[in-house]
Parts: sequence; structure tokens; C-alpha cells
Amino acid sequence: MVPLHPISGNQTLRTTISGAENKPFYAPSDIANLNVGHDLGAPGQFPYTRGIHESMYRGKLWTMRQFAGFGTAEETNQRFKYLLAQGQTGLSVAFDFPTLMGYDSDHPRSKGEVGRCGVAISSTDDMETLFAGIPLDHVSTSMTINGPAAMLFAFYIAAAERQGVALEQLRGTIQNDILKEYHAQNSWLVGPRPSMRIITDIFKYAAQYTPQWNTISISGYHIREAGSTAGQELAFTLADGLCYVDEGVKAGLQIDDFAPRLSFFFDVHIEFFEEIAKFRAARRIWAREMQKRGAKNPRSLLMRTHAQTAGVSLTAQQPENNIVRTAIEALAAVLGGAQSLHTNSFDEALALPTEKAVQIALRTQQIVAFESGVAAVADPLGGSYYVEALTDRLERECYDYFKRIEDAGGMFAALDAGFFRREIARSSFTYQTEIMNKRRLVVGVNAYETEGGVEPPILYINPKLEAQQTVRLARTRATRDALKVQASLTNLEAICRDENSPGNIMAALVDCARVNVTLGEMADVCRKVYGEFNKLAAV
Repeated sequence: MVPLHPISGNQTLRTTISGAENKPFYAPSDIANLNVGHDLGAPGQFPYTRGIHESMYRGKLWTMRQFAGFGTAEETNQRFKYLLAQGQTGLSVAFDFPTLMGYDSDHPRSKGEVGRCGVAISSTDDMETLFAGIPLDHVSTSMTINGPAAMLFAFYIAAAERQGVALEQLRGTIQNDILKEYHAQNSWLVGPRPSMRIITDIFKYAAQYTPQWNTISISGYHIREAGSTAGQELAFTLADGLCYVDEGVKAGLQIDDFAPRLSFFFDVHIEFFEEIAKFRAARRIWAREMQKRGAKNPRSLLMRTHAQTAGVSLTAQQPENNIVRTAIEALAAVLGGAQSLHTNSFDEALALPTEKAVQIALRTQQIVAFESGVAAVADPLGGSYYVEALTDRLERECYDYFKRIEDAGGMFAALDAGFFRREIARSSFTYQTEIMNKRRLVVGVNAYETEGGVEPPILYINPKLEAQQTVRLARTRATRDALKVQASLTNLEAICRDENSPGNIMAALVDCARVNVTLGEMADVCRKVYGEFNKLAAV
């Protein structure tokens, strides 16, 4: 097909997606202020600019994950087993919208949304079905859940106990990053302060019972998907992380008791070199900030990162082009030194991915790992004038934002004032305007468009599954011990109400999960005690 709008020459902007000016070339003078020993060093050495491990991928490849979840627990269980058979090395669970918002599948607000954008999980019975035949002591599981993260973690713990798995053997991550929900994604149960209490109780519980579990995945991904620049993603994510650390210390925890289990989750956009530099700057800043806070355990200084290729870079037009975009972004994540990676499927701008599309996305990672040669050398771009200059620029931008947040009165005051939302909205508007005005070209969207085209096969969710899930939930309620359910909910409410209670909210939620209290019933206790949070600060 002949392009409708031929493009001649390089008409794109000479700036990065984030708006930073690019010079024609970079030379030693551009990194003249770089202290090679202090700022770079070697991989595995402070400040970890070049990677958190000496051998990096020569010793162990990154964990290959594919985000999966749709329909019922049975259907997603089959997708998990398919992915593991294809060579995936970690599971990553996508939940449907009712679950993300803390509602059971039979709640009136759930109608029409059950299983649509992820798997429906309302009870420990559902979680047990989700992982049927998958030994939880042999797999690492990541769960993208925030407001009700503690409840889903409780279900997972109870399901593991039903499998006979010792809790200290559980490996994985709950996202559990509530601050970025107020910045960008808007899925929460309660307000910031009570949310922080729940999170610090998770820190305490996990340090005692699930020492291999990552209690929070501090996420820049959704900040970037909302339209932020790379610098804003870096700054706001690290500011969130440092806030969690400070709140944990205020709650009486020793920093080295919980900091080694913190992890991060970054977007990998299409701006290749800027994304590599972002990972390098992030590790350097985090290590230094944790050292300033008195961390003594070397593992407290290590920024361990999961990465996901940019959903916002996928196009519905000419969707096969997304395979190329994802490959470029995956390569940037690896050259940036991520410990875990999810590659998006090419059809995700249209619907949930088909098995074929998921296989291509996974094969993309495997080709990068086993055929490209980039895993053979740690930080192969270290010392590049351009990459080092970008790393320094992003670090400076991050600290500028730290200062602005501090001047606004700190994290919670800046949230209330709508600071983060305004900054992200401004950047998003600028980027979209550049595309609309064809100052920034997106192949197939505003350049090299084609008429017609064949849509790839689409994964459709059976509308009958909502009724099936409702029946399952009714069966769970009918067969559980009502007295134990009520006792566990009463205990949960008492602990939530008393800020000085010696009880732990996470432990109380686990007790609820063990007797099949549902997600909505637990979440309703929190909403009752703390009130529903409805404030959206003006942009």
C-alpha cells in the first residue's frame, strides 16, 4: 500500500520525548564534571550506576514475566501454565477492575466489568484456583494491585498454606504503591494516611513471616503512562520510595529490616538512550539517598527494578509495528540493567492479548537474551559520552523536583495541592500536541499511514463468566463458617480503629483470608473505619 503522506528527510524534533535538547554529537567535554570513580565505578559497586551485580546477566538473566489475567481464575490458570511451558520464569497477575477497586464480583458496581481487564479474584478460593497445579514454592509471582494489595496478599498467603507451602518460601511482589495512585492512576480504597499505616503493617508482617517477599513495588510505570516525562517518572517514583522509607522508620521499623525488600517498577518508553540513562540515574540516586538515611545493610542500597515496555507507545494503527517498538524498549531495559522484564504484546492497543501475541512478546525477550549478545557484558554503554550526559541530566532534574516537593511542604502537602497531577498533565499535553502537529512522528499514526489493513485476531471475554463468578462466590459464602468470618472481621475493625493497637492489620487480613472472608468484606471494613477517599485535587 502506498503511504498517504510521504515524509522526506528527518522532520522530527531534535529533542527527546521528555523535551530535552539533543546536541548533534557528544564529546568528553559533556561529561567533564563526571567523577568516574565516584559516579561510575564498576558494576556491583556503590553507587551502582553500572548495575547492582558485578556479573549482571552473565551470572543470572533477568526474570522474564508476562502480565496475564482475564476472565475467571480457571482461564487465567491455563494462560499461566501456557506461559510457563513457553519458558517464562515468573508470573505476573493482572486483576479486573472490580478487584482493583476492592469490590466483590457480585457487587452492583462490578456489573459489566468482571474479568474484562484482568482476572476476577474475590476470595481465597479464587486465589487457590488461580494457582492450581502451580507450586507456589517454585515460582515468583508479581501482583499488580494497590488499594487492596494487603487483601490480595492475604489471599495468596492463605492459598499457599492450603498447598502446604511454608510462608518463608514465598517469592514475589505486591505492587502496593498507593502514592502513585493519587498521582496518576486513581484506584484506591482510602486516603493517603490510613493507606500508609496499612503499608507499614505489611512491611512489619512480611519482615517476620515472608522474608523473601517484596512488600512494595514502587511504580513509575503508571506515572509515565499518564503522560509524564522520563525525568518526572524518575523523580516522582523515587520521591514516593523515600516517603515509604521515612514512614516505615516513623512507624518504628529499622530501615535495614524492610528496605532490602523494596523494589521498583519503571516504564521503558521508545526513547532508547534516555530510558537506559533513567535506570542508571535511578540506581545512583537511590543508593546515595538510602546511605544518607543511615542504611547499613548493602542490600538496602540496591535498587532492584522490574520494567515493562510502554503501553502508551503501542498503536492501534498498523499494530504489527508494535513488535518492533517492544523489541527496542526491551533492549533498552536490558542495557539499563533491569532485574525483571515484561514485554507488551502487539495487540494490546486493541484488546487483551491473544496467546499468539503473548508468545511473540516472550520470544522477543528470549531473542534479546540468547541471540543479541548484550547480556554478555555488564553495562556495555558505560562511559558513552551521550549516555553519561543523559544520566547526569536526569539526576539533576530529579533533585530539582525533590526540592520543589520539599518547598510545597512535602509529599502529602504536594498531593493535596495537586502538584503531581499538574506536572504530569502539562507534559502529556505537550507530547500530544507535538504528535497532532506532526512535530513528533509516530509511524502509522501521523506518518506513513495506510488505508484499510487487516485487524489481528482479538481476544473476547465471554459475557457469561460474570454469572459463573457470581455463582462461585455464592458457594464460597454458603460453605464457610459464619461465626469465624464475623469474629475475624470484628478483630480487623478493632485493629483498624486503634492507631496504637499492638495488632497488625496485615496479620488480621490473613486471618480473614483463612476463613474465606471476601475481598469486598475486608475492604468495606477499611472504608467504614477510614471513610472513602473521593478527593481529586484540581489540575
